[in-house]
Amino acid sequence: MSTEIEQQERPYRVGFACKLLRGVLWLLARLIYRVRVDGLANVPQTSGALFVCNHMSWVDAVLVGTACNRHVRFMMFKDTYELPWMKPLARILGVIPISSEQRPREMIKSLQTASDAIKHGEIVCIFGEGQITRIGQMLPFRRGLERIMKDVDAPIVPGALDGVWGSIFSFEQKRFLWKMPRSIPYPVTVSFGKPLPATTSAFEVRQAVAELLAEAWAHRRERMKPLHRAFVRTARLRPFRFAMADAQTPGINFHSALTRTIFLARRLKKVWAGQKMVGLLLPPSVPGALVNWAALLCGKVPVNLNYTVSETTLASCAQQCELKTVITSRAFVEKVKLKIPGEVLFLEDLATAPRLSEKLVAFFMSWFVPVDAIERSLGSERSTQLDDLATVIFSSGSTGEPKGVMLSHYNVGSNLNQLGQIFALTKRDCFLGALPFFHSFGFTGTLALTSVLGVGVVFHPNPLDAKTIGHLVREHRITFLLATPTFLQLYMRGCTPEQFGSVRHVAVAAEKLPDRLATAFEEQFGIRPFEAYGCTECSPAVTVNSQDFRAAGFRQVAGKRGKIGHPLPGVCVRIIDPVTREPVTLGQPGLLLVRGPNVMRGYLGKPEKTAEVLIDDPAEGRAGSPLPAERRARSNAPYQSGKWYVTGDIATLDEDGFLQITDRLSRFSKIGGEMVPHIKVEEKLHECAGVTEHTFVVTSVADERKGERLVVLHKLADASLSACLEKFGACDLPNLWKPKADSFQRVDAFPLLGTGKLDLRKVKEVALQRTLTTDGHG
Repeated sequence: MSTEIEQQERPYRVGFACKLLRGVLWLLARLIYRVRVDGLANVPQTSGALFVCNHMSWVDAVLVGTACNRHVRFMMFKDTYELPWMKPLARILGVIPISSEQRPREMIKSLQTASDAIKHGEIVCIFGEGQITRIGQMLPFRRGLERIMKDVDAPIVPGALDGVWGSIFSFEQKRFLWKMPRSIPYPVTVSFGKPLPATTSAFEVRQAVAELLAEAWAHRRERMKPLHRAFVRTARLRPFRFAMADAQTPGINFHSALTRTIFLARRLKKVWAGQKMVGLLLPPSVPGALVNWAALLCGKVPVNLNYTVSETTLASCAQQCELKTVITSRAFVEKVKLKIPGEVLFLEDLATAPRLSEKLVAFFMSWFVPVDAIERSLGSERSTQLDDLATVIFSSGSTGEPKGVMLSHYNVGSNLNQLGQIFALTKRDCFLGALPFFHSFGFTGTLALTSVLGVGVVFHPNPLDAKTIGHLVREHRITFLLATPTFLQLYMRGCTPEQFGSVRHVAVAAEKLPDRLATAFEEQFGIRPFEAYGCTECSPAVTVNSQDFRAAGFRQVAGKRGKIGHPLPGVCVRIIDPVTREPVTLGQPGLLLVRGPNVMRGYLGKPEKTAEVLIDDPAEGRAGSPLPAERRARSNAPYQSGKWYVTGDIATLDEDGFLQITDRLSRFSKIGGEMVPHIKVEEKLHECAGVTEHTFVVTSVADERKGERLVVLHKLADASLSACLEKFGACDLPNLWKPKADSFQRVDAFPLLGTGKLDLRKVKEVALQRTLTTDGHG
């Protein structure tokens, strides 16, 4: 047994050298970091405890140790402990060395040393992940903490380090140390949660840390700016970097984008006078993006209207927002052929024949005028705040009438920062902007994200135009695609592998990504699409998969096949029983709840609907609730920051923190008293048919005997359907889940929304119409 381990068996005494060294570290930490400490009252003042924290950087131990008013003994990787310059300091501080490469007996002895220290009334800290994250996400917690607390009568105190990612000691930009600090002192938050029982599992401790990180995100508000102010700052910091382009507009840089935005805003100032919300009916394009930014600079709320819905629905959206004017273009109106509500103004007329004086004024303002002065000159009645509305996006209406989702600058800005932390975007990145701005992924993912984070975007109005998209991706060296499974199928047919040679990320959302489609896309283009998950009510991103980190001695998993990814930084999730609202067992399906800074303010003019989906913590009021009082007090903070959003999705959570969507509550049918999941039936049909394209859609119609019965819309030929049904009849699904052969109805195409997502309401209407005709009631 090593001498070091033997020495650790005796109770540690804090001597003068230790106090002096702690004082020096405290001073250095405060010179480099501005440390905010939350929950210090949760730290035991005299008894022992185990701190369990996330691990973001090389200085995490210094931050935790100097944030606590008691001496903390840390567990340190043995190879680091043995460094000549580290060992003397570590011994003075009572560090406990440990390594997964130790012999089992030595490993057990290290863990026992930690247990003994806690029994002696000391504070021991272990970083639950066992290594510094290189992917910007919290890694799975190892079970060593469970071994330490075995037979120990002391609490586990969860700890969270927020804001550390991005400091020079973190692995942001794929390197430690060698990067410019964003600010000095660098702001971070150290949070200590309510003590947990010694029997708490590693997974449960990790969940507690995740919720602390979600709460700590609120402290970032003071460093955030409204979206348009962040855009102005980016344009002035990176004026000559490529910003945006489309088929009609050659590439423009950020300074040019800002100058043109100010020009448009000055032209639109009188048009928008007296209006709070302004309507925009424009496709994803450079003019469409600039008008959105112009509206925000003028202090208005841009409402991008859905041009794929009916005229009745469009009028309803305009009425809900009290829109007086709608900005569009003649060429676009001729294509969509819609009756547009309100006063219609054409962008071609508003931006025509710019005078030299207007150009000079816009140029001067873009460079030299403070942003608050720009806002006032453009008619903004007051300075925009983070909690003000940034936009209203109407839900897709795939299962009912669209609702206006109110998203604040704080909601959308938080989502941008969350995505930026995961993907580490650089000036070499460029997005394909084919999703419409009336879609939340289009507004946040291609309009706001690119302009605020300083990366390029190439717009195209039609995401189904695979031929043109392939050309744009190759010409502009696009690196990031946002798509749906439907779009991927089109790109596989209309684009060549060479055209996608620059692409390094393909994010797929809106619908479940079938494994067969992901594999086929990877075989053709050499890059595997990763699934993400979001909803309009969450601004929209909730979870993402990303690229693993691999190096000698390291593998950090950032993505899993068949999963929708890991919750974004600052986002926490829970899985509960849909009926009892009790937590479900790990790995079991349940209703997915989401909480974070990106959760919406609510539905426009629909407080009852808002109350249905934004709920208080379901754990409150139950015996043994682990929630601290300060969290309950925070539940009424501005814009539902303490509320949980009920997604309506059925999901499972694995031990590593990855989510999988198994179904939607709205996509179940109650047949003979049993809940039958449509998605499970669809997956089995696709498997039996051996197809990669989306070929089956399951819905239901009323049935007098069993309440409901399944109907399947499909695109197979008769011979292929017969072969598929033969395999399907012999599969292992319950017989109640198997639609009869006469319930299969062939269609040429499935009804889609403008975002490429299935229009489930129209699917049901088609199924009902076909069923009535087949049954002889038509």
